[in-house]
Amino acid sequence: MRLTALPAFADNYIWALVADDGRAVVIDPGQAAPVLAAAAQQGWVPNSILLTHHHDDHIGGVAELQAHFPAVEVYAPVEPRIAIPAHRVGEGEHVQALGLGFHVVSVPGHTRSQIAFHTAEHLFSGDSLFSLGCGRMFEGTPPQLLASLRKLASLPAQLMVCCAHEYTLSNAVFARHVDPTNAALSQRHEEALAMRRDDLPTLPVSLASELECNPFLRTNTPAVQAAVSAHLGRPVTDEVDVVAGLRHWKDGFRT
Repeated sequence: MRLTALPAFADNYIWALVADDGRAVVIDPGQAAPVLAAAAQQGWVPNSILLTHHHDDHIGGVAELQAHFPAVEVYAPVEPRIAIPAHRVGEGEHVQALGLGFHVVSVPGHTRSQIAFHTAEHLFSGDSLFSLGCGRMFEGTPPQLLASLRKLASLPAQLMVCCAHEYTLSNAVFARHVDPTNAALSQRHEEALAMRRDDLPTLPVSLASELECNPFLRTNTPAVQAAVSAHLGRPVTDEVDVVAGLRHWKDGFRT
C-alpha cells in the first residue's frame, strides 16, 4: 500500500492510499485536478472517497471525480451541508476499502460534525488535528474540542498523522512560544524547516511525536498550563480553560 500526499490549493493535501492492484482510497479531495493528474500519471483509479467535514476545500472536487469514476464509493459524516450522494458514517463505524478497515471517530470542534478515519497505520484527521496545532474552533465548543483532542491522543501512538494542511512551520512558531524549553518540539521544528527547504511535505508525522510536541495535546502539562495562565493574566481552572485559552491565543497570534 502506497501513501501519497497530493498538494492542492495553497496549502492543502489530498491523501491517497494506493493498492498494488491500482485501486485507491482518496481522502478530502477539495479539487479534482490533482487526483485526476496523479491517477493518470501513476495508473491508479479511485475506489473510495472519504470525507472528514463539509468545507469546500475538502469536498469541492468530489462531484467531478464521481463523473469521471461513476463506481467510486463516497463516505461522509452525517452532515446536510455535504450535498453529495454518500454513505453516511459516524462514531464507532467502519469503512471497508482495499482490504483495510477505516475506523470512524467523531471529533467535533472545528465543525460540529467533523470525523476522522484511522487504519492500523494511518490517521486521516482532516482539520481536527494538525502537526503542532489543531483546527480553528468554528462551530464547536471548548469542551468538545478538548474531548476530541483527547480521543485522538488516546489512539495508538505509532499511527502516522495525515492531516489536510501544510501548517507545520507556522504552528511550530506558536508552539515554541508556548513551550520554549521542549527539546522534542525544537527538534521537530528544525526537521520541518529542512523538509520545507527541500520542498518536501512535513507530513505524515507520528502521533507519538505530536504527543511530545503539540501544545494542544499537552494541555495537562505544567509548562503549557503556566504559559496559558501567563497569557490570560490569571490561573487556569482546568483543561477546558487551557484549551480555550490556547485556541484563542493562537487565533490572534502574529509572529
